Amino acid sequence: MENDTLIQKALRLEFLSVREGVHLFESLPLAELMMAGDRVRKILHPEPVVTWIIDRNVNITNVCISGCKFCNFYRTGKSPEAYITSIPEYCNKIDEMKRLGGNQLLLQGGLHPKLSLNFYENLFTDLKTHYPDIRLHALGPPEIAHLAKMDKLPVKTVLERLVAAGLDSLPGAGAEILADRVRNILSPVKCSAREWLDVMRAAHELDLTTSSTMMFGHIETLEERLEHMVALRQVQSEKPAGHKGFLSFIPWPFQDDRTVLKEKSGVFNRVTPEEYIRMIAISRLMMPNIPNIQASWLTVGKDTAQLCLHAGANDFGSIMIEENVVRVAGATHTFNAEGIQQAIRDAGFEPSLRDQDFNPTPFTVSPVDQK
Repeated sequence: MENDTLIQKALRLEFLSVREGVHLFESLPLAELMMAGDRVRKILHPEPVVTWIIDRNVNITNVCISGCKFCNFYRTGKSPEAYITSIPEYCNKIDEMKRLGGNQLLLQGGLHPKLSLNFYENLFTDLKTHYPDIRLHALGPPEIAHLAKMDKLPVKTVLERLVAAGLDSLPGAGAEILADRVRNILSPVKCSAREWLDVMRAAHELDLTTSSTMMFGHIETLEERLEHMVALRQVQSEKPAGHKGFLSFIPWPFQDDRTVLKEKSGVFNRVTPEEYIRMIAISRLMMPNIPNIQASWLTVGKDTAQLCLHAGANDFGSIMIEENVVRVAGATHTFNAEGIQQAIRDAGFEPSLRDQDFNPTPFTVSPVDQK
């Protein structure tokens, strides 16, 4: 295969095959792959602007029956460390977030065996009653599929009821690698690749804003990574005309500290900075119909994330006022609002605060009334 021919195909925003993507990933020097990703990025985003967001990641509960081998955050229901976050705790966290200029709550839970759809409806309604303007970016396809099975309801019905209760957007959580060979080893209780994708299809039918993700660098192959991207862009191509679909793609390397995957199977995170940058670039080439690519500074650090902005990424993600799952597995990088903006400027771009729909948002920090 001719590299120049494949790059020209990507620049026409045509879909590359898995085989073509693997060829470019493996054969192009890093600088050339970065340049190709950057050229596609400039077609989609001509202005030298990099977006970022302020939100807070609050765990609804740490009880989960999924037993994922890459997660050391979850607890069983009988654990003395098990918890369900209370409304007063949410209010304290939201007030602090608002004082820092944020207005979005990223609510992540788990596959709790006893929390039904009614629980989440009541939670979202209570939060919106206390904070009518707060945006709830909550749950993810595994939780939606779990609730549908618990309550014996269609996935679309579950989503409709959650939206009516206050859900504003659906994170792409729990994707890991969308290949059942991998999922059957890492998280056999969690939804299948097809179920994950079908939840997103239903969300797109409802015009619910969604994001997509990938956790890589464990037991998957390069081909499976690119098959994951092909599956995402296929679902994106099926969304109804005018609906938002996937607004972003966020890949990050497996964090291995104290995980079962590392301690019992000897699987380490061996993703180098160069490999991560290559993943960002090939993501931009493979998925021209997903508008935004995010560099995960949380897992790879500032310097590598800044280089990704010259390889196809156009978003720097959140300052992550609170994040637990990835941090307990070894992610240690931090940013405040001033730091993330300076990092973007130092990379040669203009920072622009956004909301989950990628609308520009003014950056204001002010006290809030206690609810």
